[in-house]
Amino acid sequence: MPMPMPSPPGALPSLSPSAPSSSPSSPSSSSSSGGLWDSVDGLHAWLDAHGAVDGREALLLRILKLSEEVGEVAQAVIGATGQNPRKGGITHSWDDVGAELCDAALTALVALRSLTPDAGEVFTRHVAKVAARSLGGDAGAAGQERRAAPPSR
Repeated sequence: MPMPMPSPPGALPSLSPSAPSSSPSSPSSSSSSGGLWDSVDGLHAWLDAHGAVDGREALLLRILKLSEEVGEVAQAVIGATGQNPRKGGITHSWDDVGAELCDAALTALVALRSLTPDAGEVFTRHVAKVAARSLGGDAGAAGQERRAAPPSR
């Protein structure tokens, strides 16, 4: 597989979809979904066992944690575009932005799991509703086309 060309400092990454990964850990593989929710369940249990608070307060703090993570996404975007001259230019990469987005998404999923033990089912139903509303009858086909299409420039 060819290596992507690095972007110049501060340049926005391509926002076009990329080709699917053939690795077993690819998010599009059917087995990774169960692994994701197993990890979310494990993180939820770990937080419950190691948290300083419990009950409603723990739930509220997990939801608030999402705001902190979104702030870290913003910080990484500002750093990747060099928009903080006080820090001397580029301080983050677009890979850092991606990692922060993953942290925010995972934090949201753990907060959802803290709200309901059926988080995977709730999330799947919600995604289906949003896709149906946004994509209409072609919701499934549109996702397949995006994963199969080569990146455009």
